[in-house]
Amino acid sequence: MGKLSMFTDTTFRDGHQSLIATRMNTEDILGIIEKVDELGFQAFEVWGGATFDVCVRFLNEDPWERIRLISKKLKNGKAQMLLRGQNIVAYRHYADDVVELFVRKAVENGVKVIRIFDALNDVRNLEKSIEVALSCGAQVQGAISYTTSPVHTIEYYVDYAQQLVDRGIHSLCIKDMAGLLTPKAAGDLVSELKKRFSIPIEVHSHATAGLGELAYLTAFLAGADIIDTAFSPFGMTTSQPAFESFYYALSEYKELPPIDWKTVDEIVKYLWDVRKKYEKYDVKMYSIDHRIITSQVPGGMYSNLVSQLAEQKMQNKMDEVLAEIPKVRKDLGYPPLVTPTSQIVGVQAVLNVITGERYAKVTKEVRDYVKGLYGRPPAPINEELVKKILGDEKPIDGRPADYIEPELPKRRAEIGLLAETDEDLLIYAILGEVGKQYLKRRYEEKLQVDWNLVETYEGGYPV
Repeated sequence: MGKLSMFTDTTFRDGHQSLIATRMNTEDILGIIEKVDELGFQAFEVWGGATFDVCVRFLNEDPWERIRLISKKLKNGKAQMLLRGQNIVAYRHYADDVVELFVRKAVENGVKVIRIFDALNDVRNLEKSIEVALSCGAQVQGAISYTTSPVHTIEYYVDYAQQLVDRGIHSLCIKDMAGLLTPKAAGDLVSELKKRFSIPIEVHSHATAGLGELAYLTAFLAGADIIDTAFSPFGMTTSQPAFESFYYALSEYKELPPIDWKTVDEIVKYLWDVRKKYEKYDVKMYSIDHRIITSQVPGGMYSNLVSQLAEQKMQNKMDEVLAEIPKVRKDLGYPPLVTPTSQIVGVQAVLNVITGERYAKVTKEVRDYVKGLYGRPPAPINEELVKKILGDEKPIDGRPADYIEPELPKRRAEIGLLAETDEDLLIYAILGEVGKQYLKRRYEEKLQVDWNLVETYEGGYPV
């Protein structure tokens, strides 16, 4: 069977992250991944993003074991992950020693392609992870976090792409996490990138606002090399456009390798059963949401907002929150809304709405952002807000990671014997107390299993 070299499948990372809060477990993935791999996708985005956190925090699973098991199953496509640059797979900047060890271990455990992005498109936040990934022999893709604002022009994006190319990446990705790429913008941007660079251009979008499929088609016609899709049970709305329909449409423009539609039927039926299994986490979005065009809320952020407001019993405030988000974003210098800036902006917008007074309460993350600890914003932050938050304190101007002391020696001493491997150490270093509790549970379970294997007298004493 031919190779679907134009397609990256995102079902097992962004698909379920966007639609069921990343709750698909490893067993569910392993139950169908080989069948999907038979179709010949060039790569599978199966790790990174929120999967690392959710495996540990909610599923009681080892994320390292997940990537090892999946990578062993893949015979045709490459295992790909999404890396948040200096944020790694979490929500703050980490020291260089943590980034370096994580990237090395990701590659050792089976990751072949690393898509690396920074929420602010600050290349300083990507330099270390790109450098290490290249040295480990991974295929490195630099991602442009796409958004719209007065400062986000084609020239801005081409200039940023040049900074990534200068650092040795193998391919470029336009990462449109909110599904804001219009057909014209997609065509124009891909055209300019193809004129300037000889490396492959990949396009990643979401169908949230109803623009994803249109953007994909014009991107393809403009010369895009690879498109991200998910199978229909985990595609569309807040996820990627569906593979089945886009493959069918594209085959009229270009000769594509034939696929076995019976295999597709089997995959789709399996995945619908999986999605039903996680119904309580389902975003339950049945159509497009035109409000996304102005609020710019990405898929994963939308599902988080729904759950956050539900917990507060304030679902009726969603319209106000969606209206507040672009205002907060403008105040903060138009950051693209992708992890962690999507959480930073989203949580602050929710606070502004539920307190009834804008910035009456400011999160630590907003304070750190204004201080420059996340990087350089695309545009200047509102001066009054800076004054209110920092007073006379000056924001930092250097590379944020340069202000962070090495972390691993301290983390290793703190976690002690609970971390049997470097992978365990990273679970704790990245996830803190959540990681520690997971490692502690696993350690206690292991002790219990060991005692159960010991023969005992009737009185219960071990032999």
